[in-house]
Parts: sequence; C-alpha cells; structure tokens
Amino acid sequence: MHTPAPAFAHTSGPKDAKIAFVGEAWGQQEALIGKPFQGYSGQELSRMLQEAGITRRDCFFTNVFALQPMNNDIGDLCGTKAATASPYPALGKLGQYMRPEFQPELDRLKEELEAVRPNLVVALGATACWALLHTKGIGSLRGTVATAALLPVKVLPTYHPAAVLRNWAWRPITIADLMKAKRESEFPEIRRPQRFILVNPTLAECEAWVEEHLRDECACDIETKFGTIEMIGFSASPTHAMVVPFYDANARKSYWPSPAAEKDVRKFVQKILGNPKIIKIFQNGLYDLQYLIKEGFRPKGCLHDTMLYHHALYPELQKGLGFLGSVYTSEPAWKMMRGKKITEFKKDD
Repeated sequence: MHTPAPAFAHTSGPKDAKIAFVGEAWGQQEALIGKPFQGYSGQELSRMLQEAGITRRDCFFTNVFALQPMNNDIGDLCGTKAATASPYPALGKLGQYMRPEFQPELDRLKEELEAVRPNLVVALGATACWALLHTKGIGSLRGTVATAALLPVKVLPTYHPAAVLRNWAWRPITIADLMKAKRESEFPEIRRPQRFILVNPTLAECEAWVEEHLRDECACDIETKFGTIEMIGFSASPTHAMVVPFYDANARKSYWPSPAAEKDVRKFVQKILGNPKIIKIFQNGLYDLQYLIKEGFRPKGCLHDTMLYHHALYPELQKGLGFLGSVYTSEPAWKMMRGKKITEFKKDD
C-alpha cells in the first residue's frame, strides 16, 4: 500500500508564492534529497527561470507524485482502466490509468495548492497537465492559460525541463512561456480580450460593418475547403471583425441564396481587397493570396505578414498561428475549443 507524503513535506519555496510550479515525479536526485527539481532538470529550470526574469526563491515547487517511479517510468503507477476504474484520462501510454492507491498523491497536491493559493500554476509537462487539466495535450496547450480541473486556479502548461534537455529546440519556447507566466502571475483571474465578431451576415450587415469599423488597415484571413475559399474574415481592430462566408459546409452549397447574391458579395469583398489605401495584414499571406487570386480577387496594399515578421525576429521559434497566439495573446488554445464550453473563474469564486 502506498503511503502518500504529507502536504509540504517534499516541496520548496514560500507558502504564499504568486507562482507555483508542478512537475511530474522525483528523479534520482529528488529521491535522495526529498525536494523537487534538484537534479539536472532542476538546474536547467533555474537557468530558464533566470532568463525569463523569474526569481526561483520567490516560487513554490512541488510534484504530482512525491515519489520516484521504477526506472523513472510513470507507467509503473498505472494499470488498465477496468482494473483501476479511474475517473481520470489515461496517464501513461494508451490504455494505462493511474492505480487507485496513488489517488492520495493528487489529494495532497490539491491540498498544497489550496494552501498556497498562487495566482498562477505552471504545469511542467504532460503529467502535470494530466493532473491539473485532465488532459495530456501539452503540445497543443502549452503557452495558454486555462482553469484547472483539479481546483479553481489558473494554469499555464509548458514543457518539463527534462524534456527540454532531451529536445533543445523546446528551450526557447519554454522560456517564452515562462516570460508569459511571469506576466500572468501578477493577477489571479483569467483575462480574456473582448471580441465582437459579425458572423452569418447579410450583405447589408457587411456593408454597415465596413462603414462603422473599417478605416486604413485590416487583417485578412481565409478558410478553404474542397480547394475553394469557404469564408474570408476581416478584422478592423483587435476587438472588431466580420466573417464573410461563401460556402455552407453543413448544407454543402453556397451560403448565399442565389448566384446573383454571391456575385454581389464577391464584388463587395473585392472592393475591400482591391483598395490600395487599406493596408492588408496576413498570417502566411502567400497561402491566402494564391487562393484569392485563383478565384478572381485582385488584392492591393498587402504590406504586412505576421508570420514573416515573427520569424525574422525569432527564427528559432515556431511560426504557426496557434504558436503566435499562445505567445502574444491571452486567448485560449482555440484549436481545442471546438465543441467545448469554456468556463472561466475569479480567485474569490
């Protein structure tokens, strides 16, 4: 029978820290010392924290499991779903679920975080994401803040320093996430930007939107399906955007009621795209422009591309839209939002 470590017995850092770090389990050095992040990965974490402007002694550190799995394999703590009846998703490899004797470890972790009440918890690696968010999609979730499933606290996932030591290309990404963690640790609530987006519009509504919001620049983005443009979006500011659909994927036909109506809408879109006085901003614009030109649009004033600007500044980092969103915005991981209800919280809730 596993005997869980008492709360705070194997932690480090102040008990009123603004930011807490949760790792996976002990390695060899941690098992000898009885404190988290003491070995090579802990040393690398200290270096990355320093580069991100975070003082280690001001942070609270703990692990999901205050123990060392055999051969450092988290799968050693797992069994089949039928044998464990675990309410959690798979922990180890596919089909491996945490055995019930380790549930007190999660209870201890929750007790520690409830006592510290940090403004932000940084989930280091897939196991910490599994415990705090009930998902292991670290590659899709890293860099974005979400509400923990374990308790109402703000969580920002990133790569575990041990994983960084195995894949050095993740190091600048992790430092960028830690820089964001420093900003997010200054307040306890999740602050999402407010957006107003016109969807499923009529042509008259599109024209009214342009008259009210569009001035001398706009961001443009298309979605494609079956080799054609499904819709095109225009953003006139960080808060206001509209989506002009061409194709209704659910009905598998044109969104507009007649060919004449769609022709009028395409003329309207060309009026925006073809106006050289309106500066156009794209993300990977060469992809969008090839489709726009193929369908007869003649864009002008296409001067800026956020992907190219970011890549010029930080060639060592990824440059996809999801990555840029995780680094530069406070949006959730929107690829994970489809079909899900998003719940936010305030610290006093």
